[in-house]
Amino acid sequence: MNRWGRTRRAWPGRLRADAGMATSEYAVATIAACALAAVLYKVVTSGSVSAALESVIGKALHAQI
Repeated sequence: MNRWGRTRRAWPGRLRADAGMATSEYAVATIAACALAAVLYKVVTSGSVSAALESVIGKALHAQI
């Protein structure tokens, strides 16, 4: 039997495809999520968007049923 056959039997888990995220990938994904949250916070708290949201909420609260 050749060397490749012995190696393949000795470490069957090492030849499988890598599944899931590594710790560094979790860190990058977390930083990206925080950056997106910061951008959305800035947009929602801006003057024009805040006024539009207050208008929509005010209309919904004062709607006749």
